[in-house]
Amino acid sequence: MFLRGIVGERFCVRNSGAVAVVEGLGDHGCEYMTGGRVVVLGPTGRNFGAGMSGGLAFVYDPDSTFLLRVNPEMIDLDPPDRDDLVWLRDRIERHRQETGSVVAAEMLASWAEFGSKFVKVIPKDFKRVLEAERKAIAEGTDPVDAVMAAARG
Repeated sequence: MFLRGIVGERFCVRNSGAVAVVEGLGDHGCEYMTGGRVVVLGPTGRNFGAGMSGGLAFVYDPDSTFLLRVNPEMIDLDPPDRDDLVWLRDRIERHRQETGSVVAAEMLASWAEFGSKFVKVIPKDFKRVLEAERKAIAEGTDPVDAVMAAARG
């Protein structure tokens, strides 16, 4: 889903698998999200990610103040890795194509500058499970067993 402009409150609440790109959103974005991916190219309201247990969000944070608008109880804020940045650039390009977004076009024209200012929002428990799965695959062990063990804490 590609939405040009800023959306209202509670965008992608309970998202369980959709991929969405928006240019900003109101309060309580990605609240109770369990899956999918969300890209925010502009400002966010307060309480972002409250109750988020799955999925990923990538938020443009040019002034490093996004931390002040999240609920850190269940989520971590990490820099996107190389694979994340490839996926993110592709989604922003698709957003530009689908919507004619000037915001996306400006970001893509100076990607080295803009790409480095995104933050990855990931639920802590989900992160632990993904890390266990990656480690098991790298070690040649059963990823299902590793995921189940990580999910139990």
